[in-house]
Amino acid sequence: MKYISVILICLIAFTSCNSEVKKSTVEEINELTIAQKIANAHGFENWNKVTEVRFTFRVDRDTIKGNGRSWIWNPKINDVNMVMGSAVVSYNRHKVDSTHMGADRAFTNDKYWFLVPFQLVWDKTASISEPVKKESPLGKEKLSKITITYPAEGGYTPGDAYDIFYDDNYLIKEWSYRPKNSDKPYMSTTFENYQDFNGIKVAINHKKDDGKWNLNFTDVSITLE
Repeated sequence: MKYISVILICLIAFTSCNSEVKKSTVEEINELTIAQKIANAHGFENWNKVTEVRFTFRVDRDTIKGNGRSWIWNPKINDVNMVMGSAVVSYNRHKVDSTHMGADRAFTNDKYWFLVPFQLVWDKTASISEPVKKESPLGKEKLSKITITYPAEGGYTPGDAYDIFYDDNYLIKEWSYRPKNSDKPYMSTTFENYQDFNGIKVAINHKKDDGKWNLNFTDVSITLE
């Protein structure tokens, strides 16, 4: 009887340990990366339902309002339509040729500003640093920071780096752009005036510290299935 009790105790201990190992393994598999946490905080879980994105990319300086570039994008088939002044360009991003290169470069830039939290998970060739606590360049606020760095070759921004500053809720508050991964940033701006478009959060305004420059988005709509 004593022998049987010892066996039962060993079996219970083994089962408990085995359960803990499985639980630990599942938790490790399900643990999100910082990039995924930032993307999800901005509504990335709704992206697979998006059928159309519309926005106008505009830069206002002092009292001068920028004319902007207006975009209509169908991400499921990657059709893009651009209107800038009297110019209208339509193309598919799977079939970009020399006649569309300028428009696609502009779209890549404008979309990056518009959806940078999602770019963190979309851009598989880029490397992302471990998070550290740093003082933000503009608000001088203690925030978490990661850096996304692009490969030295390929794409429209080879070798460039972006320092992303985000709060405890994983919302981006500021960023700095460092061309060719230079030591000093070329530009730092805020992420502010967040608005919710069918579950996707977009920072409508991006301002420099002099108060005379505002990159902003107007005519924004995001359509879901």
